[in-house]
Amino acid sequence: MSKIHATAVVEPGAVLGSDVEIGPYCVVGPRVSLGDGVRLIAHVCVDGRTTLGAGTVVHPFASLGSPPQSLAYKGEDTQLVIGAHCLVREHVTMNPGTVTGSGVTQVGERSMFMAGSHVAHDCRVGAHCVFANNAVIGGHVEIDDYVWLGGASAVHQFSRIGKHAFVGGMAGLEGDLIPYGSVMGNRAHLAGLNLVGLKRRGFSRDQIHALRQAYRILFAPEGTFQERLADVAEQFGTNAVVMDIVNFVRSDHANRALCMPRPERVL
Repeated sequence: MSKIHATAVVEPGAVLGSDVEIGPYCVVGPRVSLGDGVRLIAHVCVDGRTTLGAGTVVHPFASLGSPPQSLAYKGEDTQLVIGAHCLVREHVTMNPGTVTGSGVTQVGERSMFMAGSHVAHDCRVGAHCVFANNAVIGGHVEIDDYVWLGGASAVHQFSRIGKHAFVGGMAGLEGDLIPYGSVMGNRAHLAGLNLVGLKRRGFSRDQIHALRQAYRILFAPEGTFQERLADVAEQFGTNAVVMDIVNFVRSDHANRALCMPRPERVL
């Protein structure tokens, strides 16, 4: 049975799953759908055509589904979809898509958004991601699973971040970050592999060794980048984790330049 505080406002038309809890002074719009066991702790605003997956918990003063911060948006019917069992902390903002983009902002399951973080319109955030305090991403950013954004980091619109990558605190990322990579600095440069994250998530010694070998070849000073990419693809064509990087670089979805290491920073 759902629990709705007397001071909360739930507009007619909102769809509530079982065992939903809506705390003091929350506002839930008429096109919102809350999955089973969703908790809005207090002072939360959920608006627009927004879906929260089962078990997601939202802390005070978060704003989910308010209009995109885009001059191109003219009130069109777009969506924000947040997966199951996410944790959304204080003052987090997430906006729905736009008709000039995909029309949907998508957040995967079991992701954590610490205080003050922001997901802009038309973004796609994978599962098991972590946005530390005040980490922000611009419109149309694509982030794969298990990505960690450090505190006060910022990601330029249309950038892509591959799986298991790490963006250091206060880094400003302007380009695409390869899977398993780690960046730091403003503007951010590739600083090696996300070795801490890979070890924590159970990648084997052999997998990490292969990634290190491929990284050294890919970002070596000899030859052109495309020649080195071809060498990595040929040498590691049967290695799934290395080919994640190759396929990411070769993807037709790239809109930004690839984030590269400084010459002295090749691993």
